[in-house]
Amino acid sequence: MNSDKDNNITKNESASSPHPKDEKWKEILSKTLKVVLPLGVSAGMIIWMSHKLNFHQIWNIISHDCNYGWLFLVMIITMFSYSIRGIRWGYQLRAAGIPRMSVAAESVSIFSAYAINLIVPYLGEAWRCVFVARREKAKLSTVIGTDIADRGSDFVMICLLLGLALIVANPALTHFFDQYAVGRDIEHILHQWELWVGIIVAIGIFIALDLHFKDKKFFQGINTSVSRMWEGFKVIFTMKGRWTYVILTIAIWVCYFLKIYLCFFAFPFTRELLSHPGYAWGLLPGLVAFVFGSFSMGIPSNGGLGPWNIAVMYALMLYGMSHTDAAAFSIVAWGTQTFMTILLGIYSVFYIAVTKKDKKRQ
Repeated sequence: MNSDKDNNITKNESASSPHPKDEKWKEILSKTLKVVLPLGVSAGMIIWMSHKLNFHQIWNIISHDCNYGWLFLVMIITMFSYSIRGIRWGYQLRAAGIPRMSVAAESVSIFSAYAINLIVPYLGEAWRCVFVARREKAKLSTVIGTDIADRGSDFVMICLLLGLALIVANPALTHFFDQYAVGRDIEHILHQWELWVGIIVAIGIFIALDLHFKDKKFFQGINTSVSRMWEGFKVIFTMKGRWTYVILTIAIWVCYFLKIYLCFFAFPFTRELLSHPGYAWGLLPGLVAFVFGSFSMGIPSNGGLGPWNIAVMYALMLYGMSHTDAAAFSIVAWGTQTFMTILLGIYSVFYIAVTKKDKKRQ
């Protein structure tokens, strides 16, 4: 009798539990989407660009009119921006109780993350958390919390930059919303009161469901993520060196801005923006291009390929630049930063391999 009961229980458990093959297919589908979706977005954007542009003219501009000395400087600043980001993250990690790493290791965690993001978007964020957790034998959840707060700081900076752009470059942004179909669509959506009411109602419903079903696995996972984010933000305000953290954050975003602004010096048509009256030595068009490019990074693509190029193109066209010139600029600016990211990723592979051997010897 007992054996029959045990068999029945086993059958019921096997019937209720997910089949291993189903789980495997779900995992394969999830991984495939993570790779295929960004590739599809990038490919779709590139195809759209190819119908709008003359790539023969673009190649002539890149090969004959480009000053590569300025691009080399952009590559150096790209490396510094990643290193500063690694050092800033190190302050958060130490405040969370994780042992201090060398500046080289902190930098490599970011070099590798950005290189991996070129292949699979956002995978680099997961990789750098695992890298630090394994290297320092720390809790992965703690490291993830600091990473979420790290990205939260970026979101705050982007919002501040958008606010600044709305104040100092309002005519250009108004022109974008009036002139281009994309801008008109965005403005139309933002002025839909039904949308904002719907968002508020949806948030209210979600909070009510969370309070009622807080013991369910789905809501427990969400609450854990929110808790980690809050813990990470609390660390920023209570840790030692928080003003250093603020200074490093400003330094990171100044470097990011310079990566676009210095590219203005590399082309004759963008150098005109530097001397144009009312453009503040090209700082205003540089700020608008920078803000457009920063928001485009929220679209899943391989290192911003496609969305970033189109966003920067639209920004420069607001200041009278042709499709071809704006496309040449965006391709070169993106390609310069990406090339440096690949080189830093290769360096990271060798660094990690060498440091692993040294640890084994010790």
